[in-house]
Amino acid sequence: RLRVLFPLVPIFYAFLCLFILGAGDQGLFTSLYTSLAQQLPREPMEWRRTYGRAPKMIHLEANFVQFKEELLPKEGNKALLTFPFLHIYWTDCCDTETYKSSVKEDMMRWQNTLRSHSSADWVIIVVESNETKKKNKPNILPRSSIVDKIRSDFCNKQNDRCVVLSDPLKDSSRSLESWNALLLKLRTLLLMSFTKNLGRFEDDMRTLREKRTQPGWSFCEYFMVQEELAFVFEMLQQFEDALVQYDELDALFTQYVLNFGAGDTANWLGSFCAPVRNWSGLLLRRPIDMEKRDSIQRGEASLLDLRSYLFSRQCTLLIFLQRPWEVTQRALELLHNCVQELRLLEVSVIDGALDCWVFLSCLEVLHRIEGCCDPAQLAANCSHTVGLWAYATDKLKCLGELCGLVSKNGPTSEDLNRTVDLLAGLGDERPETGEFGLFLFYFFEPHFRFLHHLHMFLFLYFDFFSIGRLRSARLVGKSLAEFYMRKGDPVRAEPFMKEALKSYESEGWRLPVTHTRRQIAECQKLLGRTEDYLRTSALLAGDVNLSTEERKHFCQEILSFAGRSGNPSHKVSLCMNVFAQLTRLQFRPATASVHSGAVLQVELTLRCLMPVPVCIQQLAASIHFDVDHGGTHGRSKGATRQTNQGTIEFKPGTSSAGPNSSTTAGPTLEMDEIQDRSPSDNSLSSVGVVCKNTHLIIRRRENGSPPETPNCVSPPTVAMKEGGQMLKVQNVKLEPGNNSITFTAPPGTYTLRQLCATVGEVQFVLSPIYPSVRYEVYSQEPQLTVEPLSEPLLAGMPQLVKFTLLTGHYTVKKGDALQLSNTETMPILPSSSCTATLSIQSSEKVTSISLPPTLPYQVLEFQLEVLCIIPSGSERPANERLTNGEVRHRPHKDFRNKCYVHTMSIDCPWSIYSTLLALTFYIPFKTKHSLLSSGNRKYIQVCVQNVSDMNFTLTDMKLTEKQHSSLELQSLNTKTNQLLCSKHSVFCLWEVRWKDDLPSCLQCVFSANFCPLNQDASAFKPFHYQFQLERVTTLYSVRAEILPPPGEQHCRSGLVCGLEVCITRLTEPSEGEIAEDSKTDTDGLKNAKLMYEVADSSSNWAVCGKSSGMVLMPLKANATHKVQIEVMPLFAGHLPFPKIKVLKYLPHNAAAAIQPDPDSCVENDSLSLLDKTLDDQADTASIRSRGSIHSVGSSDQQQKGVAMPRLEPFSPGQVFNNSHSQQVLVLPTTDDHIMEVNAT
Repeated sequence: RLRVLFPLVPIFYAFLCLFILGAGDQGLFTSLYTSLAQQLPREPMEWRRTYGRAPKMIHLEANFVQFKEELLPKEGNKALLTFPFLHIYWTDCCDTETYKSSVKEDMMRWQNTLRSHSSADWVIIVVESNETKKKNKPNILPRSSIVDKIRSDFCNKQNDRCVVLSDPLKDSSRSLESWNALLLKLRTLLLMSFTKNLGRFEDDMRTLREKRTQPGWSFCEYFMVQEELAFVFEMLQQFEDALVQYDELDALFTQYVLNFGAGDTANWLGSFCAPVRNWSGLLLRRPIDMEKRDSIQRGEASLLDLRSYLFSRQCTLLIFLQRPWEVTQRALELLHNCVQELRLLEVSVIDGALDCWVFLSCLEVLHRIEGCCDPAQLAANCSHTVGLWAYATDKLKCLGELCGLVSKNGPTSEDLNRTVDLLAGLGDERPETGEFGLFLFYFFEPHFRFLHHLHMFLFLYFDFFSIGRLRSARLVGKSLAEFYMRKGDPVRAEPFMKEALKSYESEGWRLPVTHTRRQIAECQKLLGRTEDYLRTSALLAGDVNLSTEERKHFCQEILSFAGRSGNPSHKVSLCMNVFAQLTRLQFRPATASVHSGAVLQVELTLRCLMPVPVCIQQLAASIHFDVDHGGTHGRSKGATRQTNQGTIEFKPGTSSAGPNSSTTAGPTLEMDEIQDRSPSDNSLSSVGVVCKNTHLIIRRRENGSPPETPNCVSPPTVAMKEGGQMLKVQNVKLEPGNNSITFTAPPGTYTLRQLCATVGEVQFVLSPIYPSVRYEVYSQEPQLTVEPLSEPLLAGMPQLVKFTLLTGHYTVKKGDALQLSNTETMPILPSSSCTATLSIQSSEKVTSISLPPTLPYQVLEFQLEVLCIIPSGSERPANERLTNGEVRHRPHKDFRNKCYVHTMSIDCPWSIYSTLLALTFYIPFKTKHSLLSSGNRKYIQVCVQNVSDMNFTLTDMKLTEKQHSSLELQSLNTKTNQLLCSKHSVFCLWEVRWKDDLPSCLQCVFSANFCPLNQDASAFKPFHYQFQLERVTTLYSVRAEILPPPGEQHCRSGLVCGLEVCITRLTEPSEGEIAEDSKTDTDGLKNAKLMYEVADSSSNWAVCGKSSGMVLMPLKANATHKVQIEVMPLFAGHLPFPKIKVLKYLPHNAAAAIQPDPDSCVENDSLSLLDKTLDDQADTASIRSRGSIHSVGSSDQQQKGVAMPRLEPFSPGQVFNNSHSQQVLVLPTTDDHIMEVNAT
């Protein structure tokens, strides 16, 4: 039971049976004994122990004994179980005379006796009843007088030692209260006495233990004293404390034995060095083996007796504590330690006696565990018992070998005598261990020993497998396999041996691997499995752990089978790793890439593992053709070809490594340094080393071989892939150690895959080689590339082009030439950088380049000059006119600013096909023109912009007109030579002069010569630029004048001024103009409608009132129209005139045939003008033209296709504004000026 008195302090309940000696009135005590014995243990008491140990709640159970002086403990008696912890004197005396005459004297004798034996734990109980009062009423004093008398006589300083019990036999509240007080007092006094005497006993025991170094100290005597304390704790049901006592005795004895082995002897150990006469094993079915305990107490016990008794007591306590699985662990340690202790103490034991004792002890422990656990618990916790089963099986195996039970010829007479001696040491048959001795007796019988062995081995094998301890199971299976081999059953033995070999191989045990593999070879030979036997023999022939003679024997087994004449189509394939190792592969040349005319050799280095030279009929290397790497079809994909350094070293552990390599070695240690520094001053406190891959180093490998461990039990058969190409070498002799074999590689790109060595009927095949090795014997087609030396190529001047010829497999012979078909606009010129052996012959359309003789796979380079002639340009087609007489302008792009792409055809002597080559040339100049006017005078400006990165010199810049010979173009350029730098422009100007009339259309050609800067005159090349100018005649002159306000001499800011615009017709109308936009009035005169607009984009003027309007201009020379507009200057100063625009106004009837132009449509401010006659409202200001306004009307009407009036700007030069650059002086409104001056 468990009760918590405080949050963290557990209180344990136990029953303590103590001896109490009773004195006084025996009849009175007899009447009260039953009630007292029953009620005393009912309530628990808190037992507070010394040395800070946890308190416990215990029930006190007393054993009441009549007081006798001989029962008092004598000097030196340390028995706690028979110690009287409390003395009680019972009396019901109420008479004073009786008290004085007899009771007082009896109490004094009782007190003196206790005092003489140093017993201070006593109590006097006075029993009071009403019947006694009535019977002796006259002579009875008040009750308090007797009690007070007793207290004054015997309890002067301890008044609580006198207790009154009132009417104990009645059922009343007073009696119950009196009983409770008495029981509480007895429990308190008993517990105090027990605690005091127990502490004294522990002190005496420690004192005795500290005397162990003194002569005459006996372990057996100390053993009995401490076991007495263990018995007390066991009686209190404090089994953990009791177990501690036995563990301390065990540790103390073990330390003495170890000291004895180190040379520090003790006299009392002599009794434990006696020869062992009995080996009947442990006895765990009795709570206390009194026979062995008595022998220990007498000092006659042997080492096995002491260990057996001590373990039996530990086992009993562990079973009470419900820790049976700890029993198995301790038992296994005990059995191993006892064997070592017997050797340290040099105890004489006959051969096999310890094996019998260990075997019987294991069975006894297992039987004891089975007795206290159900089958389900045993099955779930078999991992705790499997160690005992393994130890028992091992000892049973040793007994069988010792007594000759497993030999093929049976036991000898000496073996039989030894068997009789061992059976005699088992002792008399006892009910506790009789069946185990009988089992061991049957074990020595010839008819039963096979079953005993098989049963134990199989039970242990499957037990290990059930708990996942595969390593141990395979070791047991190895022993079982050896047992089967002795019985001549290799079929059952081989699987167990292979499983054991897996464990040895995965853990790197080389010698056990070799030994087990040799046993497997023996099994395979007995079973007649030839191929498996050859594979195992090959492994053993290359195993350096065997002797040379053994290796030669297994090698000869392979060679003998290979020399047989059998079916040639059936060959035994073995793994080459067990025969020879591929250690190095070397290419010659080292690049592993040669052309088809050269020789590529592949040298293999094989390390032969056989102990004798081996003659190989054929050594073949399988190669795989790589289609993705070009092969013989050229090297277009050569960029992806794998390259190497010429030599490849194969490290152990790859697919080409043999069994002697470190295939079973685990991962390497990854160590790292750790430092512990103080947080206060960062000083170094400690330094350590930690392993970062501990999970890989110490991981368990019981679940079979790890993935990286090859199957070396029987290496997997590797077959050669059929249909592949082979590199072969015949009749090769491999000596032990390194051997070099050279192959010659065929053309193509190949990857080495496998090796195969043929020895008679045996083939040694190497698995796919890793890392993969590739070589290339290529055949490359000739390649001709043409690339410019500078980017971009410029038209109009010679440019260098580089020709590069990779001959490939082709041999250029004398007379071979390249035929270049070129155009007239791109002639090919010989370059000064060409080699002397290069001959160039050019004609109109074909250029022949003779090539010098060149070997295959060489590079031939030469340079040529090409010239792209800039065309002068074609005649522009005449402009077409529409039905209404309007000139239709065809949209065109300036082709002179484009690039020229010239394609040439090259015929090569090695190919029947022509190679097309395209060269792109760019014009270095960008040219544009403009028409400038000054009244009736006309000027043409040409701008030449250098868009290349070179600097040029321009000369002989001319401008001509092709259609009108009477027209004169006078150059206004002062310099004949102009420097045109990169990204810069040059402007040229000509004045147009004519005699009769100025033509409306001019066809002009600009020509100049150019060459790169700082070159001679012969390098100049022509450049032409054609353009066309239309409508060059000035039709109208616009002149404006600003008039100051009335009364003012000058204009002033903020005051309205008058702007007078005068539009004058300068020429007579032409036929096309009359048909295009004229209108006949009532007088028969031809008129043209013009739209004017005044706008100031610089915000210097504000237009007051109307800003635009329409005028009717007669189509005759010197016709003038004036318009008055009010403007107001906003600033003072010399202000430029407002901008004045004049546009053509085309009526709606003229616009009917014109398709609506959505790009020229703008929204009008008002649609009311369309409802009125615009001819009658020439002065209206409602039509406002802003910027690029070309038409009036609503967008809805335009979208519906209704013919609307529109505006059309004049061509450049048709309208000349005389006041375009004029300015007018504007004065400020007032001349008042304020100047602030601060003076200090």
